[in-house]
Amino acid sequence: MPSKSPSWFANVNPNVFLSTVIIIAIFLAVVILAPNSFELITHNLNQWITDSFSWFYVLSVAIFLILLIYIALSSMGKIKLGPEHSVPIYSNGSWFAMLFTAGMGIGLMFFGVAEPVMHYASPPSGQGQTLEAAQQAMRITFFHWGLHAWAIYSVVGLALAYFAYRHNLPLKVRSALYPLIGQKIYGPIGDAVDTFATIGTIFGVATTLGFGVTQINSGLNYLFGIEQSSTIQVLLIVVVSIMASLSVFLGLDKGIKRLSELNLLLAVILLLFVFFVSSPIYLLQTTIQNAGQYVSNLFTMTFNLYAYQSNGWIGGWTIVYWAWWISWSPFVGMFIARVSKGRTIREFIVGVLLIPSGFTLIWMGFMGNAAFYSILQKGNDSLIAAVQRDSSVALFEFLYTLPLSAVTSLVATLLVVLFFVTSADSGALVTDYLTSKSENSPIWQRLFWTMIMALLAIVLLLVGGLGALQSATMISALPFTFIMLFMCWGLVKALRLDVIKMNALQDARITPRAIHNPRSWQQRLGLIMHYPHSEDEIKQYISTHVLSAFQNVEKELKRRQLQVSIDHIEGGLQLSVDHDNEINFIYQVVAQKTLPPSFMAESNPDETQYYQAEVFLREGGQNYDVMDWTLDDLLQDIIDQYERHLYFLSLVRTPE
Repeated sequence: MPSKSPSWFANVNPNVFLSTVIIIAIFLAVVILAPNSFELITHNLNQWITDSFSWFYVLSVAIFLILLIYIALSSMGKIKLGPEHSVPIYSNGSWFAMLFTAGMGIGLMFFGVAEPVMHYASPPSGQGQTLEAAQQAMRITFFHWGLHAWAIYSVVGLALAYFAYRHNLPLKVRSALYPLIGQKIYGPIGDAVDTFATIGTIFGVATTLGFGVTQINSGLNYLFGIEQSSTIQVLLIVVVSIMASLSVFLGLDKGIKRLSELNLLLAVILLLFVFFVSSPIYLLQTTIQNAGQYVSNLFTMTFNLYAYQSNGWIGGWTIVYWAWWISWSPFVGMFIARVSKGRTIREFIVGVLLIPSGFTLIWMGFMGNAAFYSILQKGNDSLIAAVQRDSSVALFEFLYTLPLSAVTSLVATLLVVLFFVTSADSGALVTDYLTSKSENSPIWQRLFWTMIMALLAIVLLLVGGLGALQSATMISALPFTFIMLFMCWGLVKALRLDVIKMNALQDARITPRAIHNPRSWQQRLGLIMHYPHSEDEIKQYISTHVLSAFQNVEKELKRRQLQVSIDHIEGGLQLSVDHDNEINFIYQVVAQKTLPPSFMAESNPDETQYYQAEVFLREGGQNYDVMDWTLDDLLQDIIDQYERHLYFLSLVRTPE
């Protein structure tokens, strides 16, 4: 009987897929049928979130950055994102290119000139259009696009990569909660988490597409005189979405990877052109100074809520950015997780935090300061007015002040288009993963999400422009911020267990191999499985076998003219070797209360207290049990520990 071919929706996770589609459909219905009500609701809801949760966004993003630094500097950083034998699947160059273009491509093109100029004209504090305002503008721009943004991406990417490649869980946001809720990640809770992540991703990408088409429209207006209108922008979304669909057919390696490398190459060419035709020395001096001011003020800016000057600035800038990055984090996080398999956690954090942030700061520093050079040194105040009138024309108005403006504007427009394509394609890829049962989904699913994102961007642009897009992003990001905090909790919990296991494999003390009467492997297994023991059994063993071993060592060391003593201590015995002016050697065996493992067949549930014969050195307990070791075993262990002690003394000994 021939096997039935799988249905076209066999790989769809219906709970996540349908709930996401229903929520977006309801949202679009409200937008289309009651646009005025939608605008009022989103405005009020956005204002409420800004007023009530600004502190929460600021504190959460600070926690993400501090946590990543702690993980990278601790022993957790040694853990690999995959099995111990795994190696990175992409070269450093390709890895960096994909990180950069997936994370902030369109945003850098849109805000590279616009944001510094807007902060310069209207700073959060102080007088605008001054030298102090210019420095403050660059510091704030670095803050919005630097470490904090990539910390948000890193948290999600690290959690996804760790649980997927280290613990073989699905590459989904729900997997990061496994240490907290266990198998429930496969139930309604996991579905809800992935649904929130999917909706946040869709709104975040739609917002970026909105910024992208307005800037493409501005570039085409400058180059070819094409009018700037909603109709043209809708057509641009359709055209670029078709291009993204073509990239879908090529897949990750042929599509996104090659486009990412081309994007990076063109971006570097444009940046170098601006650097050399503007004022290289001025750009180097100001960018380095800006970077120093950014680093020195990083802690203050992290927690600055402008609480004593309620002018609404933080709600229109910093909180919008944090919400934007958070809404993008499932998308960018999953994408960088997929391309980061085989790297260590420390390498991942350092790479994702510093490399894209460094390039971003260079881009913002050169573009922003080149704009300031044009304004402050050449008196091109018209650039300020143009940016205030329409921020999407900022880059093209700036390039107009430089030589070869037609060529550079064409390159800039092409860059925005390519960034647009990679963002749409990557967003559809990630959304497809979140709403599918497995990664091997049919092409139609990614094409479907590409169309949904395009439709959402079109509707929101027609209804409320970029303001509506930003409001939708702010609203969708709030619930996912709570999920990210739980992800951090689960990640740290799992990493600590991994570190304990890693240390245990390296440091565990195994039973010494008896020399005169070697044990068979069955005897060794019986010895380590003989568990648990009562306190009387342990004390009896210490008073006979351990005492006999100590006496043998004492006799031999005294023969070698060393001062040795055996003393009874609470719960056991102590062997001491006096080294005069150097640190003495101490070896103790003490009856220590312990919990027996539940899997031991000999465990007696009626008994409540069990003990082990634990070894203590001068530094404290060594976490291994010598109960039932033979006399030869004990002697070998004492000599092993004494040899380590003598080696330590040789390292710290100083000549007189």
